[in-house]
Amino acid sequence: MELRQLAYFLAVVDEGGFTRGAQRLRVAQPAVSQQIRRLERELGEAVFHRGTRSVALTAAGHALLPHARATLAAAAHAKEAVAALSELLTGTLTVGLVQAQPDARIAMLLGDFHRSYPHVRIAALEDQPGALLAGVTAAELDVAFVGLAESPPPGVAVRLIAAEPLVVAVALDHPLAGRTSLALADLAAHGLASLVPGSGLRTVLERECALAGFQPRIVAETTDLRLLAALVSRGVGAAVLPASVAGHDTLATIAIVPPIERRIAMLWNADAPASPAGRAFLALARGT
Repeated sequence: MELRQLAYFLAVVDEGGFTRGAQRLRVAQPAVSQQIRRLERELGEAVFHRGTRSVALTAAGHALLPHARATLAAAAHAKEAVAALSELLTGTLTVGLVQAQPDARIAMLLGDFHRSYPHVRIAALEDQPGALLAGVTAAELDVAFVGLAESPPPGVAVRLIAAEPLVVAVALDHPLAGRTSLALADLAAHGLASLVPGSGLRTVLERECALAGFQPRIVAETTDLRLLAALVSRGVGAAVLPASVAGHDTLATIAIVPPIERRIAMLWNADAPASPAGRAFLALARGT
């Protein structure tokens, strides 16, 4: 039994006759009749009652019909899977990142993906969270990794990748340098350095300060976490930073009580079809 025979069988069924079935398939009518006869010989049963103006399914034809549809659908899906694999082997994974990602698991995910799909090019683009979210919404990015401060808009799926504690970082000669812990309200009297408005870290800072009853006095802002840490180490204000960024010997770090976390999330467009590389990466990331 051949796929072509099943396709001809379904064309006759759907069009209600051999002639119209042949027209849909764009082949000569005798070719359709020949394939149906071969199919019937293999089955040992007639699949059509042939009339002068129309055809009707026999009991054997009715029994064959759902299996014919399922077989052709499975064959089509198999063809699509092979085509997707072919595109995947030469495709591009487009990933959006905020600068200086603090969690090593993102690099580990990309490394695992590269080992599994070494011929896929990885395009890692750095931008601010708002721009990355827009790229995901417009399906211009396969995935984006951002510090998640707010719920994303409808249609954007989220998977939490990591959560990291935030700490207060100050220069070694700052008045707060001797503290081991503090409440966020203790920063109300001190100038703060921060990332620019719209960044995940700035959004968290402004929200938590508002909850603590004060508005932060920003004395410096930048788009780069590493530059922010360097400025603070030179005495340019205090900063609320991820612990992994603040952890070096040019800064004093102070625990925040009650603790505050920075959440790193993977975002992707749940409504628009992802690229083959994007689908493969999502499958890998969601399986870890």
